[in-house]
Amino acid sequence: MKVLVVGAGRMGSIRIEDLVADPRVSEVAITNRSDERAQAVAVQFGATVVPWESIAETDADAAVVAVGTDAHELVLDAILPRGIPVLCEKPIALTLTATQAAIDTATAHGSSLQIGFQRRFDAAIRSVHDTIESGRIGTMYSLTMTAHDHTPSAREFIAGSGGIFRDMLVHDFDLIRWLTGSEVETVAATKGVLAHHDYADFDDADVCSVIAVTTSGVQVVITGTRHGALGQDVRLEAFGSNDSVSAGLNPRTPLRTAEGDLSLNTDPYRGFVDRFREAFRNETHSFVSFAAGEIANPCPPGSAVESLRIAIACEQSVATGSAVRVADVT
Repeated sequence: MKVLVVGAGRMGSIRIEDLVADPRVSEVAITNRSDERAQAVAVQFGATVVPWESIAETDADAAVVAVGTDAHELVLDAILPRGIPVLCEKPIALTLTATQAAIDTATAHGSSLQIGFQRRFDAAIRSVHDTIESGRIGTMYSLTMTAHDHTPSAREFIAGSGGIFRDMLVHDFDLIRWLTGSEVETVAATKGVLAHHDYADFDDADVCSVIAVTTSGVQVVITGTRHGALGQDVRLEAFGSNDSVSAGLNPRTPLRTAEGDLSLNTDPYRGFVDRFREAFRNETHSFVSFAAGEIANPCPPGSAVESLRIAIACEQSVATGSAVRVADVT
């Protein structure tokens, strides 16, 4: 299988590293706006380079879109008419209209889109999912989620990120739907800027909170910050009538316990790549399986639409100071 990777930045490099290690992949081709960067990554991983201008003509069995969100439309318009499987990093786009347009293009040309929500491929989070799906948790009562980035975003990233709900918590919104097996019915959200004032210049935030209720009645609480002093802290706890289970609480969790009787904060996670490196590897492997026709799509494009819808509902809740019905966001 030949795979084209569009983008040679941090995420592109991760995908390339994992693709070249997969024995089912015979060739990895790289294209990037900066040819110099593409050449450097190609040398590092033993891949080949194709010109940026030839994206639409490059022969490949599958493709990975790992460029910035602002370039997704251009790249997807070039690749999707090829009718090949595509792994697209989240989000497909920052609006529902543009997201649906990309999905419609894929459908029209027989392309299949897998969305890059890598947390679904984290072993511990998947174990929580399996516990819930098997019924062992009993009646699911609530879900508590923590999302604390280690390092605040660079100013140039903030400008085009889409904001804390569309860029950051969209991962948590995807997990709510995936873990509970139901849609989010209502959200009530808050956000603020407490320490990192670059966010205020773009009507963004460095702290936020969300209270959500699913159509099945599960109560969800999410806290998010753009800065975690001790490290990258992403974890969740699911509570049910028969069992309670957590993911992300382990010796590397960047947290100090006042009781001092747990081994935490040992070599704490230094960023989202460190926290989810194995999940990214599992996700790339699954994409190759999907592209080869071995499995069904593990993260179909509808997940991008509905997670974005929840994010926009959160923004509307902040603006109005009221809870918002997610289904009303169109």
